[in-house]
Amino acid sequence: MLRARNVMYFTQDEEELADLLIKIGLKRNVARVLVYLAHNSEATSRDIERGTDLRQPEVSLAMAAMIEQDWVENREIKAENKGRPVKIYRLSRSVGEITDTLEKAKREEANLQLSIIQQIRNYIQ
Repeated sequence: MLRARNVMYFTQDEEELADLLIKIGLKRNVARVLVYLAHNSEATSRDIERGTDLRQPEVSLAMAAMIEQDWVENREIKAENKGRPVKIYRLSRSVGEITDTLEKAKREEANLQLSIIQQIRNYIQ
């Protein structure tokens, strides 16, 4: 018996949010997965693939990057058949905390660039 499952797809607002995240330097796959998980409490890799219109390797790479940042956690549940367990993903931090992390990193990056520009000015004066 197949279980019916609702898969969420991106709204126009979610597409725009993902585009903004990409503009500040997040990789496209990470941005799309982040937006998807921000609006879904938990999801399987397959749900994420369908909802973000990404392929399995793209979702895997995005997950690895997000787990490295400690933005996502996962748990495994037994598959209905005897296959490998299914991983269920969810954000481990709030979107606000993730946004704060992004802002801090961008501020540090901008300050470093401004410092380098000042060093360049010191050389040409």
